[in-house]
Amino acid sequence: MIRFWLHLVFVLLWLGFWEPAEARRARFKPTPPKPKKTETEKAIEKLAPDQNINIDQMSGKWYLLTVASRCKNLLESGFKLESTTATWTVIGDKVSVSTVTKLNFACWEIKQNYMKTKTPGQLFLKGKRPIDNVDIMVLETDYSSFAMLVLKRAGKITMKLYGRSSEVPEKVLDRFETRAKTFNLGLDVIFPYPDYGFCQSTEKVLDMT
Repeated sequence: MIRFWLHLVFVLLWLGFWEPAEARRARFKPTPPKPKKTETEKAIEKLAPDQNINIDQMSGKWYLLTVASRCKNLLESGFKLESTTATWTVIGDKVSVSTVTKLNFACWEIKQNYMKTKTPGQLFLKGKRPIDNVDIMVLETDYSSFAMLVLKRAGKITMKLYGRSSEVPEKVLDRFETRAKTFNLGLDVIFPYPDYGFCQSTEKVLDMT
């Protein structure tokens, strides 16, 4: 009788540790490999200025010359862009940016505040929602004639080329286009801005600070 009960206990214990082969396979199912990152994703991750950017030297007036972006608004209305300028004023850890452009036939001034970060050349623009936050990086500049900026919002990249005047050397434009390609921004999504018809004064103000 004792042998019977010992055998029964052994069977119950064995059943407690046993599970069907299907369950074992499900429990030990290998994790599928992560999809390989695209060259564009790798370029975004490695995003860094080419030089030790001094944001203070970015102060002053800049002309927006060219934008590379897959922004829906640009794709739909890139053929009717307006001349645009941006004036940077650096105050401590804040960069006050005044953008002047035409909207609905009126000259507008749009005010924003970029904040410096610990990374030289990198700025931050806080949006109304976290998804609207923008990382801004001065990728390359000589301070006196041109500046290439990269803006990242919700994982999407936009490149902007500014000049101290409404024109820059052809080699700078070529370099901008080459760099835009690393972010999968080809010639089909590069939009040149007019170099004439700039607003001399503003009629309306949009303060986003």
